[in-house]
Amino acid sequence: MREVTHEADGPYVLTPDDIDEEKGDVAVCLCGLSGEYPFCDGSHRATEDEEPGVRYKYEDDRPGERRAIEDFEFVEADPE
Repeated sequence: MREVTHEADGPYVLTPDDIDEEKGDVAVCLCGLSGEYPFCDGSHRATEDEEPGVRYKYEDDRPGERRAIEDFEFVEADPE
């Protein structure tokens, strides 16, 4: 498990321009760690040794660094 903070506020529409000319495909990020989000940049490799049942938070300002977290809680955003 991992906690990932997304800042997107709507869907990303894939177009033919998103096709990688070299590889001929589009790889969409499913782990939430890519610096090229919504596209995969291989950052998921940092998750290969995650322990089952442990929730991790990956540090946005230190790519590849993570810490185990016990729990987190949601708070309501300030409307201002």
